[in-house]
Amino acid sequence: MTSPAAPEPAVLPGDDPRKYAEILTAVYDATMAGDRSPARPRTVIGESWDRLMSQGISPDQQPDTGTGMTPGDLEMHRHESGLSDVMDDLARGLDTVITDGDNILVVADRSGRVLWRSGSTQVLSKADRLGFVEGANWAENSVGTNAIGTALVSRKAVQIFSAEHYVRSHHPWTCAGAPIHDPRTGDVIGAVDVSGPAATIHPTTVALVDVVAKLAESHLRELHRRTLDRLRSVAAPMLARMTGPAMAVDGHGWVAAVDSLAPHTRVLLPDAPSSGRIWVPALGACDLEPLPGGWLVRVFDDASDEQGRVTTQIGVDLRDPMRPMLQVAGRAGAWSHEPTPRHAEILYLLATHRSGLTAPQMAESLFGDDGKAITVRAEMSRLRRQLAGIVLGNPYRFPEEAQVDLAVPLDRARLLPQSTAPAIRRARIV
Repeated sequence: MTSPAAPEPAVLPGDDPRKYAEILTAVYDATMAGDRSPARPRTVIGESWDRLMSQGISPDQQPDTGTGMTPGDLEMHRHESGLSDVMDDLARGLDTVITDGDNILVVADRSGRVLWRSGSTQVLSKADRLGFVEGANWAENSVGTNAIGTALVSRKAVQIFSAEHYVRSHHPWTCAGAPIHDPRTGDVIGAVDVSGPAATIHPTTVALVDVVAKLAESHLRELHRRTLDRLRSVAAPMLARMTGPAMAVDGHGWVAAVDSLAPHTRVLLPDAPSSGRIWVPALGACDLEPLPGGWLVRVFDDASDEQGRVTTQIGVDLRDPMRPMLQVAGRAGAWSHEPTPRHAEILYLLATHRSGLTAPQMAESLFGDDGKAITVRAEMSRLRRQLAGIVLGNPYRFPEEAQVDLAVPLDRARLLPQSTAPAIRRARIV
């Protein structure tokens, strides 16, 4: 087995960066003018320039990075990126590169949107003048050849130096970036980048950034393993009581536990699975029941289910003021989940609004302000990851076919006593 090729630095060890910058400028000027170039750019650079010229993007344009993102929008993008869990790994792994004060560390999502950055005040001020700020769009088709956007397109670590940048105003900079993959799907979910003045270029930076990105992927892989372990602990007793073949899988189809089936690593699920009958290519017709963090997949037995549907029973038990509980039961068994105080409020609202609530409606119920829909969407994203198949979206609701029971204290004044949500306060005096 051959090892993956090491990332190619823009300047090789021993080369004079200033002399190379002069050559790059001559190559860049000739290429952009349509003249004969004295040399060819590196392959990754030439391919990027070709993409941008084919789109009619001018190298002299002032990039539109779209930086009008509110703090709430930024927090939502951070949460939904899947990168929050590895920020400590990225910062720790690249701390030595930015402690000298000449470089900044930047992390962007899969679309090239800058979500985090850190560095000295001096270099951050220089980045500000380029629009290289949190919330900015640093995709290749937005700002030209750069280590974030080009790494996302090429799906490999890249270093961009001086006039290798497509947009002329970026020539005083150098940057090294690497994509970060989701180990569950193989998809690129973001990029990590180190940028600074062109004079700070070093041939080892791109290799370091690539290693740190791979370490972050290893951390995500370990988090996924722990998720499967938790799912297995819930599913194993249920599988043991079943008479037919079944398995427990996470939301991406990764198998946590199997009973009476040949071993599988992963099965193909629909993009948005829900309780009921589906076709699984490796298994045939199957019934899905929700589990915390995944699904119970039962191979369909024609004699055991004439309707082809699985009825889920959902119990929202708020009788104990200090310990709310969600209980879910299906044909294969039951499980329970203790929600956070905020999630307990949401579960109450879903149980009392079976037709569902939009984000603004939920915001009005929780905060008395329908303008806090962004905050609601971030919270609902967390809840839906925990309760896939139990809490649905557009609008937020429990499944229509589920049986939902709500249990509240006999003394309504004791309903979620720590809650200040307007909807809960109103319910206490009904």
